[in-house]
Amino acid sequence: MTNEAEIAGIGVGVGPDGDEIPAVILRADGQLLPIFVTRDQANSIRMGLSDRVFERPLTHDLLVEMVTEFGGAVDGVRIDDLTDGTFYAKIDAESYDAGQPREFVFDARPSDAIALAIRFECPITVTGAVLDDAGQPPESIEMESPDDGVFPHAPGDESRDESDFRYR
Repeated sequence: MTNEAEIAGIGVGVGPDGDEIPAVILRADGQLLPIFVTRDQANSIRMGLSDRVFERPLTHDLLVEMVTEFGGAVDGVRIDDLTDGTFYAKIDAESYDAGQPREFVFDARPSDAIALAIRFECPITVTGAVLDDAGQPPESIEMESPDDGVFPHAPGDESRDESDFRYR
């Protein structure tokens, strides 16, 4: 079973060593799914959400231009596995050769898959097994309204609970 997901926000969680780690938070089937990412990955996702245009293309923007120029498209991304605390994703893509569609599935880091999904405006799905393993009830993660342009807990925000996004 797969569940369509949306990006609920980008925030900061606490890693096993107490370090602050950025997290992209997906909302699917009434649950929140925090996925820890690097700062660069979080920034790429945040920039994709902002629709901000840069003079020079960023990595994910360049990939979109290349895939499109070569006659391809990304149809969707799936967060489909969680093994030993690591999330795995697949990118479903297609291209046309002489009018015939060719389908491709690429293994990807969830952060890259999500960054591409934003830019290709395609669906993000999460398997039921991943939600069962790592989904959190909404009340367990303090969220600020994304409509305000503020995502949960910016780095250095002392108001957050130290257990935010920590896997229990």
